[in-house]
Amino acid sequence: MILAQIIPRKNPMRGLYQSIQEAVEFLRRRIDFQPEAAIILGTGLGGVAERMEIVDRIPFHVIPHFLESTVEGHKGDLVFGRLANRPVVVMQGRFHYYEGYSMQQITLPVRIMRSLGADFLFVNSAAGGLNPHFAAGDIMVVTDHINFMGGNPLRTVADSRLGDRFPEMSAAYDKEMMRVVSDAAMDLKIPLRFGVYVAVTGPSLETPAETRMFRMLGADAVGMSTVPEVIVARQVGFRTAVFAAVTNVNLPDCMQPVSVQEVIATAMTIEPKLLALLEETLRRLTISDRVGNKPGAQ
Repeated sequence: MILAQIIPRKNPMRGLYQSIQEAVEFLRRRIDFQPEAAIILGTGLGGVAERMEIVDRIPFHVIPHFLESTVEGHKGDLVFGRLANRPVVVMQGRFHYYEGYSMQQITLPVRIMRSLGADFLFVNSAAGGLNPHFAAGDIMVVTDHINFMGGNPLRTVADSRLGDRFPEMSAAYDKEMMRVVSDAAMDLKIPLRFGVYVAVTGPSLETPAETRMFRMLGADAVGMSTVPEVIVARQVGFRTAVFAAVTNVNLPDCMQPVSVQEVIATAMTIEPKLLALLEETLRRLTISDRVGNKPGAQ
């Protein structure tokens, strides 16, 4: 009888930890810069980075273990600089689950930016409105989410160096940051919506029946990103705020066809308001607001 060889189980999270370290080491060798805030820019919103005082711009493909964005409207640069005179790191473009990448791969940049020292995370994405009171061109501040993607970026063998395996999600969207955002928007006279974001896998858009179901579940907007990043952000200790640029409104009884090009065009019209809101929010966040603890993955 031949006994099967027993092969030790490989822990993929330990490989993830090593990837974080290698990417951070590469970036620290290239630039001596510690950001206070990290910003992820979604579809049609990449122009925000062009308003920064840029210190360095690094294409995704040269950073160890980074991916390449394959989506129209996502430029694919990691930009370091100052916005509203605050040191920030900006993802000019992002990665999506529907591109064929794993949840761990698409959320790796969140872990890296936290390990670089950022305390605040701003996530910006384009979304379809579900709430009939919304209109194309609105900015929705996300107050909660529904994960309808069929996966979770924390699903694998645990590694305590990455953070708590079971992060508590009742306050994933920072209430104090939302208060600062609201005050800033009021002074800027920028109307805001507040609501629940439901994340789907994509890349197909929603059917009328799916739209009706999501609205019945309590969602106000739907998109194909954001939730994996927020879950990881919670694990590693980011304070997070999310802005969803409402590019169209899905009314299930009278659905209108919408193209990706139309989504990008509408997102670009929202961009100036979003930039003003980001800048004013950054000005109002104080040093005492910072997390003050070490990143989940060092």
